[in-house]
Amino acid sequence: MTNQVPIFAPETDYVSYSAGQTIFAIGDSGDEMYSVKEGEVEISYHGTVLDVVKEGGIFGEMALIDDTMRSAVATAKTDCKLIAVNQKRFIYMVQNTPFFAITVMRIMAERLRKLDRLRDE
Repeated sequence: MTNQVPIFAPETDYVSYSAGQTIFAIGDSGDEMYSVKEGEVEISYHGTVLDVVKEGGIFGEMALIDDTMRSAVATAKTDCKLIAVNQKRFIYMVQNTPFFAITVMRIMAERLRKLDRLRDE
């Protein structure tokens, strides 16, 4: 499976984070998801690293899907450039780009399987 979403690659409007900077924390409102243009982002839950999202990957999509607070912490592992995708754009892309929706579902399924494996350890 792939965790890359190349549709965002040409974007030139991005936000920058320095290594170690928190992008969002557990309990924050979730009105955007992100695509990593450059760098790496670590996703963790109470100190356990769940995933490292690299260039072309996405994170933060769950809050847009179920309209709840953030359930993990996202931290810039390296200096990063991130493409922010708000809910309006996300819904538009799901409706008009079927492969985008499938890719997001695959990424979520892959992360859930990883979490299950971590719980079994």
